[in-house]
Amino acid sequence: MEYPFWDTAASYGILMAVIAVVHVFISHFAIGGGLYLVIAERMARKRDDVMALEFLQGLSRFFVLTTLVMGALTGVGIWFIIGLLNPAATELLIHNFVWGWAAEWCFFVIEILAAILYLYGWKRMSGKNHMILGWIYFGAAWMSLFIINGIITFMLTPGDWITTGNFWDGFFNVTFMPSLVIRTGISVMLAGLFALAVVSVRKASEFKARTVVQNTVWSLVGLAIMLPSAIWYFNAIPDTIMATAEETLTIPFITYGWSFYLIAAIALCLAVFGLAMRKKFVLPMALVMMLLGLAWFGSFETFRESIRKPYVVTDYMYGNAVVVNQVEEYQTAGMLPNLAYQTGDDGADLFRHACRTCHTIDSYNALKPAFDGTDEEFIAVNVLNTHVLVGNMPPFAGTEEEASMIAAHIYKQTDQRSIKEIYGLSGDAFGEKVYDVRCGNCHVIGGFNDKAETLFDMDKEELLELLEMAGDLAEEMPPFTGDEEEAEALADFILKAKAAQEGGQS
Repeated sequence: MEYPFWDTAASYGILMAVIAVVHVFISHFAIGGGLYLVIAERMARKRDDVMALEFLQGLSRFFVLTTLVMGALTGVGIWFIIGLLNPAATELLIHNFVWGWAAEWCFFVIEILAAILYLYGWKRMSGKNHMILGWIYFGAAWMSLFIINGIITFMLTPGDWITTGNFWDGFFNVTFMPSLVIRTGISVMLAGLFALAVVSVRKASEFKARTVVQNTVWSLVGLAIMLPSAIWYFNAIPDTIMATAEETLTIPFITYGWSFYLIAAIALCLAVFGLAMRKKFVLPMALVMMLLGLAWFGSFETFRESIRKPYVVTDYMYGNAVVVNQVEEYQTAGMLPNLAYQTGDDGADLFRHACRTCHTIDSYNALKPAFDGTDEEFIAVNVLNTHVLVGNMPPFAGTEEEASMIAAHIYKQTDQRSIKEIYGLSGDAFGEKVYDVRCGNCHVIGGFNDKAETLFDMDKEELLELLEMAGDLAEEMPPFTGDEEEAEALADFILKAKAAQEGGQS
């Protein structure tokens, strides 16, 4: 935790996603594009196809400039943003894989040089030597993917590295190979989509129709690699991670499901636009498929990032940069003594380091709506027991006093009126809102940690008595600090939910 903080109105996750998804989208079609160019050039030279060679020369100019400039800029952007958002995790990845990064940077330099020489060598080199440069470019780009893939997959499945600390145990982890195959397939598919976008602006001709079909088939081959390897990747993730996520998280599985719908949508568009309508293929069709490809990448990367929650490196470091074996120490000695950079506002400093990585007060993953209409005591118990809340959060690495400091910091930024005043609700809607605020952080009816079966066995009087003693039922459970009207509305809501369930079963 030897680093300052960075306050920003935007979510850390959104900032990372915007830069990272764009970068990996560009870098993957750079890899696939290298393979596409050299194979297409070989075929064109074999047929002595002057038009195809001319097209490939133009494609390589647009392709190389786009990937080298935008890829390099967004790549630097990723290092910049992760260094700001989670310096401790960045330091871990650099120190543990320092020779891997060094090798990757060497391959990147080779990739850049080969790409530039390939671009300017069309009319200055023999066909044989030019294609050798193309293979060097692709090989260096793919080796960059190979190395970065090992480091990225390590974050989800570090495996034996947790106990051995061995470079190779972390690098060749259980998701390494399926991830490498799926990313290779993605690269192939994106290269085809990119080539379709370039050829789409040409005037209708026999050459354009033929090239559209060629690029479509190329993209479909990439999809054919992606689909089984996506299933392989999903099944390679350890059962413990999947079971925890299935119980506590929804986003990973929503995005994973969407990834298959998007694969189907891309395949359909390729079949319709690239094959059936090849003679009428135009730029808007290509852009639709490029956007679908970007959306697919977003869904896949969201799944990969969210499935490992609450860790940044599974079983080793939590998302807020607290190392797992430090938690007990911080719970005893406190987090504040371990913060090298402090502003004097202890509550704000603790919030930044314990919560800010995933939560803002009033924007992304906002805490204000969750605590509007409550009080400091209620918030403090929630902070102290984050490990039992909805969403698979890490345990609070601090003392009870520090939880109260964070609660005070959050409370002063919430709406301190009653829930009824804030939302202007009445009847069933009011009772449901009270349940969501007072109980829904830990108990979801029909979902996470559902206590409906127990509650439905009680009448209204018993429910009201239960609320009075709520804080004594379990150490993790906050007392019910709402007023009498809220208690009545909450009890009525539970009884209505019970009647609805019984009506649905009859």
